[in-house]
Amino acid sequence: MSDIRHISLDEVILHFEKLEDPRSTVNRRHPLTSVIVIALMAVLAGANGPTGIAKWAASKEEFLLKQLNLPNGIPRKDVFRRVLMAVRPGIFQACFVNWLKSLRATAAAASGVEQPVLAVDGKTARRSHDRVNGLGALHSVSVWASEYGLSLGQVACAEKSNEITAIPELLRLVDIKGAIITIDAMGTQKAIAAVIIDGEADYVLGLKGNQETLHEAVIDHINEKLDGDFDTKHEHITFEKGHGREEMRTYLQFPAPREPTRLCAVEGVEVDRDRNVAVRS
Repeated sequence: MSDIRHISLDEVILHFEKLEDPRSTVNRRHPLTSVIVIALMAVLAGANGPTGIAKWAASKEEFLLKQLNLPNGIPRKDVFRRVLMAVRPGIFQACFVNWLKSLRATAAAASGVEQPVLAVDGKTARRSHDRVNGLGALHSVSVWASEYGLSLGQVACAEKSNEITAIPELLRLVDIKGAIITIDAMGTQKAIAAVIIDGEADYVLGLKGNQETLHEAVIDHINEKLDGDFDTKHEHITFEKGHGREEMRTYLQFPAPREPTRLCAVEGVEVDRDRNVAVRS
């Protein structure tokens, strides 16, 4: 338990105090920053919607009155509803991302992990659809820093097929410098790789049949290496059990091709000759 670092509310407030207040100055009884911070903490604690936020705030009244600027007491649910509807999402997201950046820096210093693995993954929220109004389920893409136990960002998209356009948007919001970005086969796109490179990060992208030409080129390259004098010290095998099955994974590491082979030339991919290519089967 000694590794747990407590964050003061002053650190959270710092990142939201410059948020522009969209409300009318008439009857503005509760400071915007205090309302936002309460809503944020309540949602992180599991509250769902303005009513849940207000109930959580009421249960923490003594603590909140001591820690936040609340001259007129704890806001009611209508206050949270109006504020959350009026705040511009883009501006709020920028403040939130800045807060997450500071948390990442703190986690990096505490853990000593200099090159974290940031996993980009899409999820569909269960029971989020609204068939009566013709609305599909909510799908989102998030960046998860496993070593830190921290989600660094999330972007909503219409459906799984929209992840290709959502991922670059999300990566531009997150500080990825120096990290290793992992994405499944859907994210194996030149535009996504370009955003990662621009962010000064490395990447490990899944490769399947959806990239037919590149997929075949990699298979040919692996077969060529295996038929030659392959050094087994560059082979790593793992065994995993879960979800009622056993899985064996073989990891092979080869130097990147030095000649303009079909593997290098696929879709204009430029290979860094000083790096290795890691392939998972």
